[in-house]
Amino acid sequence: MNNNSESFSISARLRSGVHASEGIVEVIRSQHNAWLHALATVCVLAAGYACDVSISQWCFLIMAVTAVWVVETLNTAFELLCDVVSPEFHPLVKKSKDMAAGAVLLTAIGAATIGFVIFIPYVMAYL
Repeated sequence: MNNNSESFSISARLRSGVHASEGIVEVIRSQHNAWLHALATVCVLAAGYACDVSISQWCFLIMAVTAVWVVETLNTAFELLCDVVSPEFHPLVKKSKDMAAGAVLLTAIGAATIGFVIFIPYVMAYL
């Protein structure tokens, strides 16, 4: 049971949105891999527009791009939290950070695979 005595307020929801936006901006500003994700996102959107992909293909592309951004953001949050909990090197913290980074890599590989499956037929049609 939730013992939260606060009632719903629109201003509190708006503040939550502002905090979430600040988190996204921090990831983009501070993480070099996020810059690569941003470039890939722009490329995917441009290619989708240029190829006039179908609505269902757009859905897959949007989900793939979103998944990469979500996992990158969670990885960044996880790494920051690990740095607070264990500022000195610890082999288990290293392993957990490596696993979180691996999750980003797996998601990016999956997203790239979706992109290839969608865009290869368009590329082949131009050859």
